[in-house]
Amino acid sequence: MYTEDDRRAMQRAIDLAWQGVNTTMPNPRVGCVIVRDGEVVGEGWHRRAGEPHAEVLALQQAGERARGATAYVTLEPCSHHGRTGPCADRLVEAGVARVVAAMEDPNPLVNGQGLGRLRAAGIDVRCGLLEEEARALNEGFISRMQRGRPWVRLKAATSLDGFIALPDGESQWITGEAARTDGHAWRARASAILTGSGTVQADNPALTVRHVATERQPVRVLVDARLQVSEHAAIFGPGETWVAHAMPPDWPDDGHRQRLLDRGVRLLYLPAADGRHVDLPALMRAMGEAGFNEVHVEAGAGLNAALIQAGCVDELLLYVAPALLGQGLPAFALPAVPGLDDRIRLAWREATPVGDDLRLRLRVLTEAQDESPASSGANGAVRAS
Repeated sequence: MYTEDDRRAMQRAIDLAWQGVNTTMPNPRVGCVIVRDGEVVGEGWHRRAGEPHAEVLALQQAGERARGATAYVTLEPCSHHGRTGPCADRLVEAGVARVVAAMEDPNPLVNGQGLGRLRAAGIDVRCGLLEEEARALNEGFISRMQRGRPWVRLKAATSLDGFIALPDGESQWITGEAARTDGHAWRARASAILTGSGTVQADNPALTVRHVATERQPVRVLVDARLQVSEHAAIFGPGETWVAHAMPPDWPDDGHRQRLLDRGVRLLYLPAADGRHVDLPALMRAMGEAGFNEVHVEAGAGLNAALIQAGCVDELLLYVAPALLGQGLPAFALPAVPGLDDRIRLAWREATPVGDDLRLRLRVLTEAQDESPASSGANGAVRAS
């Protein structure tokens, strides 16, 4: 069905799309290559929301040479009016003869309608070439469209025996500089960085992207059930910060709420069933509604465990140092499982040396989350401090 030339062109489109890895949210990352008579006549990739889509940029570059050509695009061309017009219509107007899409758009506003519009215009349409690679581009966007919440990646840096710090809390630095820089690259691609009050009170992190170049800083999201973190904490520095809490509006305080609001902090009242902790699945839904595609978690053992138990974690990003601490603080404060059949199952995705350390990526598999980003997450409330 597909030739090697088709595969090479689609791989090029995917490579182009990755150039928008840090900038396109809430939009998907998309690349497009236009080929006529074996020659690439146009290329484009989506840079950021509100700017031209990949197909439009490729068509602009191709000009009249797009007529009779094949357009390779990593995601089904859109068929609706958003900040820009429908790309499907632009392809029809340009007179392309064939469109090869890597996957259908999971956005309900599109979801096959773009391909249908192209077919109705007499264009030869194919879909599914390098779909797995295309889905990897946009796990967050797919998750938000299909589940109503972001793709959540939980990062931790540990010793080989699984500790993130010494018993007294000292943790700087278990892993090396290369791993820390790599971790900031993963921060940069996220819509938001999430942490807990314990981490902020212990380490006072800024949670900004510093070790790699970036055009934007992710939103910082703090889970602080009791509204205990000082408004002077580094997390409330320049940029957008959310605080998810469980303190009712009529709870008396010393003006702390107002001081946070005065600093531009967005407060989200999201109590769990007990009224004392944050409803984490509700927080995920709120972030999905805000257009967050990927959420990067850097938290302590308690919040890490609570997120996993709530079915809110899709992937683990672990940096493992070749060192043993013997004793220390674990990455996950999970209770013992009653039996091996009840263990939390993980699927290997990647094991890559980074400097002297090892980067591991694992998919979290639970009853509520199978290997597909389309599966639904847990909906119940969970305690988190």
